[in-house]
Amino acid sequence: MEPIQRTQSPIVVGTSVIAIKYKDGIVMAADTLGSYGSLARFTDQRRMMSVHNSTLIGASGDFSDYQFIKDKLDELEVFDYNQDDGCDLTAPEVYHYLQRLMYHRRNKFDPLWNTLLIAGVDPNTQKPFLGQSTMIGLAFEGDYLATGFGHHFAMPILRKSWREDLTLEEAKKLLLECMRICLYRDCRTINRIQIAKVDGSGVDISEPLQMDTKWDYKLFVDPKSQFGGSW
Repeated sequence: MEPIQRTQSPIVVGTSVIAIKYKDGIVMAADTLGSYGSLARFTDQRRMMSVHNSTLIGASGDFSDYQFIKDKLDELEVFDYNQDDGCDLTAPEVYHYLQRLMYHRRNKFDPLWNTLLIAGVDPNTQKPFLGQSTMIGLAFEGDYLATGFGHHFAMPILRKSWREDLTLEEAKKLLLECMRICLYRDCRTINRIQIAKVDGSGVDISEPLQMDTKWDYKLFVDPKSQFGGSW
């Protein structure tokens, strides 16, 4: 691929993606902001997709590189369908494919500037599967994972509150708490988010929804009201 075809540095980027296991599957959330530098330029950049309606993928980082990855997965899905062998790609297989793709591009010194979360149900164990691959091909699995600033802001909350027997509603509530913390603390996000789930019945990605926020605390509105002085 010619250097002029792909950016060598991020241009329009998306921030945190957070995913957690619950007792029947995985829930994942991401906002829909595409930041052009510090400018909140695009407000409907959707960064989650499904493969074969059995694997859920969320991406942070450069949006054009995410679109390239999406095209590669579409090609892979068509190829798998054309085999007509009765076997579909599973979440662990997509996870390993993406890890090799990211590592291959890193070795060409032309990395895809994304961190990916891959979720699904492992057909061999019938247990939820959740993995992460970084832009250099570093890959690992976990019960709860986050990218971007979510790795710093959300992981402490998840370590404290996550349980293996979470219901879907409890998992969504915990995920919304983490996304709200990221909204208040990360200046590259907005309160317009998508929530997706994957379980044995398939993938469901919601339409964007607005999170409630509160900015009218007294010291926010009048930060010097308690300090006196002549200013």
